[in-house]
Amino acid sequence: MLTLLGVATVVVGFAVRLNPLLVVTIAAFVTGLAAGLSPVEVLEAFGKAFNENRFVSAAYLVLPVIGVVERAGLQERARALIARFKGVSVGPFLIGYLAFRQITSALGLTSIAGHAQSIRPMVAPMAEGAVEARTGELSDETRQDTRAMASATDNIGLFFGEDIFIAIGSILLMVGFLAASGIVIDPIHLSLWAIPTAIVAFVLHAGRLILFDRRLRRRAGA
Repeated sequence: MLTLLGVATVVVGFAVRLNPLLVVTIAAFVTGLAAGLSPVEVLEAFGKAFNENRFVSAAYLVLPVIGVVERAGLQERARALIARFKGVSVGPFLIGYLAFRQITSALGLTSIAGHAQSIRPMVAPMAEGAVEARTGELSDETRQDTRAMASATDNIGLFFGEDIFIAIGSILLMVGFLAASGIVIDPIHLSLWAIPTAIVAFVLHAGRLILFDRRLRRRAGA
């Protein structure tokens, strides 16, 4: 029961709005000490987990690079680049990104794009530039709507694309759960059934993007 003190530490730490990383670190020490480990043994557990999962820390190397290029004007460059193409509107542009996100996720490349990697520094500014090229200066409401739609496009592309990849965690989890219930099924079968769902999701969101594009045009003409 004492090991549950770590859970209580997390709850209290988040409730008082402490730094999440600090809260999790303290909770780990509390749990380890309650389980009878010495402080050195807790640190050893930290080191072993980091060594075995060090690929996870790669994100901490990528994000500072993205921050640097953002500060150097990446967003402005992306916005200016798409604005040069007068025939590009926000709907088709985001539909193209949706297709890219779904296809790469279906191949297991889930980290090749995302909110931090592509939406904030490039895709959202380019979507804004596509709207500006047709409607002129954006209002704050239109700008926020465009950014939200770009973020939603990434979410939908990833969510429905990754389930097609046979080795994704959700597929393996379902296979394991079904096997525990006496239902044996190959991962490839779940992946194949995910394809129609991904296609329907693509069509529905693409239609939503077209309607969004038309709504922005009407708003600009009003």
